[in-house]
Amino acid sequence: MKLPTIDDYNFKGKATILRVDINSPINGHGRLVVTERFYASAETIKELSKKGAKLVVLSHQGRKGKKDFISLRKHAKVLEKLVGKKVKFVNDIVGKKAKNAIKNLRDGEILLLDNVRFLEDETLNKPPEEHAKSTIVKELAPLADVFVNDAFSAAHRSHASIVGFTAVLPSFAGRTMEKEVRALSKLMWRLKISKRDVFILGGAKPEDPIKIMKHMLEENGYIDRILTCGVLGELFLVAQGYDLGRTTISYLKKAGYLEYLDDVKKLWKKHSDRIEAPIDVAVDKNGKRVELTIDQLPTKYLIQDIGIKTAVKYVGEINGSKNAILKGPAGVFEKEGFEIGTRIIFEGVANSPCFSLAGGGHTLSVLQKFNVDKSKFSHVSIGGGALITYLSGKPMPGIEALLKH
Repeated sequence: MKLPTIDDYNFKGKATILRVDINSPINGHGRLVVTERFYASAETIKELSKKGAKLVVLSHQGRKGKKDFISLRKHAKVLEKLVGKKVKFVNDIVGKKAKNAIKNLRDGEILLLDNVRFLEDETLNKPPEEHAKSTIVKELAPLADVFVNDAFSAAHRSHASIVGFTAVLPSFAGRTMEKEVRALSKLMWRLKISKRDVFILGGAKPEDPIKIMKHMLEENGYIDRILTCGVLGELFLVAQGYDLGRTTISYLKKAGYLEYLDDVKKLWKKHSDRIEAPIDVAVDKNGKRVELTIDQLPTKYLIQDIGIKTAVKYVGEINGSKNAILKGPAGVFEKEGFEIGTRIIFEGVANSPCFSLAGGGHTLSVLQKFNVDKSKFSHVSIGGGALITYLSGKPMPGIEALLKH
């Protein structure tokens, strides 16, 4: 997969629309949480600014009706610190203020427009040719010379600011997009030729890993071994007939996770030779971690982590693999005493000799919390839903639009 990149264009003096993804969590005090997406976007912004581009930066924040659906004014201040130069901001997207600010840009200057999701037609699911008629493209494209898409983590959405500009402007992948696609393409190539691969799938949302499993096990058949933990691991124990206990089952039911049990049972029935579930678990007994083998189930206490025996067993499988893909924590890693399984597995993947890719869910939070050296991984993806979509074999409109351009 050969994407057109920013190496393929002379940006000097060119009005450049750059789509990034600096959508970030908002903490309880109303402050932005500065995530890896900010740092990744800042690198591309710095490079394009140095190349002399008149840079118009676009991003979204939150969803309509949610508390985090806010202006990007605070984002501009964060970017300014990371980029090391002035980032102008206007609380406008396609109106006179935005257009005048774009027209007045000088070479190397940076302008951040407001939240693109403030526009009603931004989030409509349309192909590039139709989105070329969307408000943001219709109003801003005539003022621009070129479009750069650096928002890999939003590339699974066929939204106006992601795909629309590619239909009317020369279009290229930014550094973040380039790195993510290169790493994932390399991974898929390695999986195709290798016979010793392992996926470690955890986290609190079973829907995402189930999508990956269906694709990797049933559609392309690349994966030899899937190691389950987190909620997914618990569901696979239930699929095998283990009674986890009333407390854990009630939690799974209340959270809606038992809805995926039929899918899990089908996967286990077809592919039990390639799927592993925990052999022990850790429960919270009056504030203390207690480990139980699965033969000691059911338990009246809530299961909150895999046991150490499972974690060590999984690390052994990882060390014997050529490729390891890690998605999500093994348990409630935020809680003292129940981070053990997650820490053992993450450090095991980081220190393994295999090609390793980590991403999705709370993966970045885990790496930060435990100070795991990210450079020990072959690639750490900042994509959440986008990474899941890619690994599930589903279309990636943002990437496809660049390839077709």
